[in-house]
Amino acid sequence: MATPDGKTPVVDELSLGLAGGLPSTTKKMRRNLARVSAVLEQPVDLEQVSADDFDLVFYPGGHGPMEDLAYDHRSGELLRERLESGRPLALLCHAPAAVLATVDEAGHSPFRGRRMTGLSNREELFNSFARKAPWLLEDKLKEMGVNYSKGRLPLRSYVVVDGNLYSGQNPKSAAELAQRLVADLSR
Repeated sequence: MATPDGKTPVVDELSLGLAGGLPSTTKKMRRNLARVSAVLEQPVDLEQVSADDFDLVFYPGGHGPMEDLAYDHRSGELLRERLESGRPLALLCHAPAAVLATVDEAGHSPFRGRRMTGLSNREELFNSFARKAPWLLEDKLKEMGVNYSKGRLPLRSYVVVDGNLYSGQNPKSAAELAQRLVADLSR
């Protein structure tokens, strides 16, 4: 796991409360976080990562990508390189916000015209804090020319695959996205 400057990621406490689902779901999430705490507490600096060293580059969701990765130059380079390599790249929920950092000085991005999904405006607005956000993911992806699509119903699994680019709309998409990646990587 890698983060900008190797900083320990901060857990979004809102996702571990009522917004995160049923109490049984949030308890399970807390147990999973405790299980991987050693990895979370000592991430690699993103500057030291080469996407070529991995079979899959996966960006998880949460609001972190909107706050940090949407503006991180190294993350943008990594995403550009990985997309152009033809090797698998997966983004889940809010993680597609990281592709905003791939826009160059001329306003171009290799993600322009690519089919993707990510958390929809409607899903984002289910959270009261979304009204304070300076921008919403669906809007930004469309503005940069991504061919954005979403499932018919919010909060349901929806996965989009465009060549080596895999994206899942929301947390409910995680299992379907993982199954698709495992199947495709096993070939």
